[in-house]
Amino acid sequence: QERLVESGGGSVQAGESLTLSCAPTEYTGRINCMAWFRQVPGKEREGVARININLGGTYYIKSVQGRFTVSRDNAKNTMYLQMNALKPEDTGVYYCARLRICDQWPVLTPWGQGTQVTVSS
Repeated sequence: QERLVESGGGSVQAGESLTLSCAPTEYTGRINCMAWFRQVPGKEREGVARININLGGTYYIKSVQGRFTVSRDNAKNTMYLQMNALKPEDTGVYYCARLRICDQWPVLTPWGQGTQVTVSS
């Protein structure tokens, strides 16, 4: 089964930036849409940003609009999440996934270990 690996997390101060990466463990074939999610203890995992790889469209939740950018390098088969102007409320474990339907959050791939992002004020 296709599995994705997240990397790039870390501990930063508010206002700083991080770039997360997401890559499959093996060749996955054609991919249409992918997304980034995050989860904090005690809360449900939430979708943060998604990308339609074929059409190039992107979607962001309101709290990250203007600060986060999702992109994909098809040659490297890797998706990225550039996070700027980070806030303490961005703290959480970030996961990536392949979506079942491009404009909805339900996923096709199992959850990986994620990558921890910690933002201090």
